[in-house]
Amino acid sequence: MDDNTGVSPARDVGLLSTAVDPTTAGSDEVRADGGLPPTPAARRLELERPWRNPEPWWLRAGVRPYLLLGDVLAFVVATAITAPANPIHVIVLAVYILVFYAVGLYRSRLNLSLLDDLPYILAASVVGFALKLALISLLPSVDPPPRQVLHALVLLAAVLVVRRIAYTVVRLARCRGKVRHRTLIVGAGTVGLRLANTLKERRTYGLEPVGFVDSDPPADDPPLLPAPVLGRYEELGQVIRRHEIRDVIVAFGGISEDELVDILRTCDRLDVEVFMVPRLFELTNANRYTDEVWGIPLVRVRRAVFRSPWWKVKRLVDVLTSGIALLLLSPVLAAVALAVRWEGGPGIIFRQERVGIDGRPFQVLKFRSLRPADDTESQTNWNIKHDDRLGPVGKFIRATSLDELPQLWNILRGDMSLVGPRPERPHFVEQFSDYIPRYTARHRVPAGLTGWSQAHGLRGDTSIEDRARFDNYYIENWSPWLDMKIVLKTVGQVVRRQGG
Repeated sequence: MDDNTGVSPARDVGLLSTAVDPTTAGSDEVRADGGLPPTPAARRLELERPWRNPEPWWLRAGVRPYLLLGDVLAFVVATAITAPANPIHVIVLAVYILVFYAVGLYRSRLNLSLLDDLPYILAASVVGFALKLALISLLPSVDPPPRQVLHALVLLAAVLVVRRIAYTVVRLARCRGKVRHRTLIVGAGTVGLRLANTLKERRTYGLEPVGFVDSDPPADDPPLLPAPVLGRYEELGQVIRRHEIRDVIVAFGGISEDELVDILRTCDRLDVEVFMVPRLFELTNANRYTDEVWGIPLVRVRRAVFRSPWWKVKRLVDVLTSGIALLLLSPVLAAVALAVRWEGGPGIIFRQERVGIDGRPFQVLKFRSLRPADDTESQTNWNIKHDDRLGPVGKFIRATSLDELPQLWNILRGDMSLVGPRPERPHFVEQFSDYIPRYTARHRVPAGLTGWSQAHGLRGDTSIEDRARFDNYYIENWSPWLDMKIVLKTVGQVVRRQGG
């Protein structure tokens, strides 16, 4: 659903001008190696192109696939010892794996401890056994109850033994330098220096500090530092690529949190893991999902959406949904096309340049609701909701969002996604980028037919700054279910004719 209706950009930016100093709004600019050439916007977040670390795949994968294989091996051994072959065991194995995954037994960790995992392995085994009993009560089984209990106990013992061996092997590989991830520390302050010294002395964490990023490092003699300063904060992306960094630890240093957010977003397209030392970490309560380096807690930052396996599923859903929708809605498309042709004459499809992923322009397609006077009007006129030239057909297709249906073709082609930030015209992107914090960070993902801000009613006479904040929230917290929520909310709005 398009959101370019009913609000003057000058009015919205004017409201911001009292709170945002244009001379200092440049804190959003982050230049990083490999980014696209800057747009005419004076200050914008320059995004990284995808980059994959050249480490071997068996190192990049971490411990997760090996723990999974170990548990499968333990299940096979336990089944071979205690139970005859039965196809139902494949389903039972899947149940156990899903339960283990749900309680976090396959997550990557710096500290590998069987004692830390023991309560969760026991709980997951009990739940898995209960689900197994429920399952075999519905399916034929040759295993009597005593044999099922024996199988569960042998499986538990096998899992514990296999994990103990796996953890020992990983720790030995780390200590002997077989597994050493090149690590960059952001901030050469007291905490950063302490982390670097600890990682060099205690190799069981598997992290090798190769240097720091800091714009104002300590004034000590550089040779006294545990690792060299490789660049300034704004050069983070360049340093990661140049030195083939695998892990980044954010120890802050002399930089504000606001600037740090923009700088760390240069890691979105880079194949790195990011850890953060919490502010006031001495008062931070560690939990199961907190890593720790010799008394310093580290919070693993959620991977960027591009690196989630579900992101590929999102594209597949886009292709299938848009293709099927174009087929099923072809009568509606034909009817709207005829109505537009009847009211406005030739030229039923309206093409307009919009800004998509990584700031790249593309031609968005819409049913024409009125004919602009010229290209300049098309690119710079903010809204046409109250335009006298808008006829009954134009008003109806805008109110019902039927004018957006041709964008299904944009989605099928890959210009857009079903869900994402609504694309804007270059003229307004340039204008908003100068005054609205992190506006261009919306371009980290493909533009969408509808988005999180539209699902919250941020269309028409609403703040552009609020829309940018909602769009960036969507990117940081994306999940398949969040997309589903947005689609359901959008359908409800269309039914209630809350379109533009």
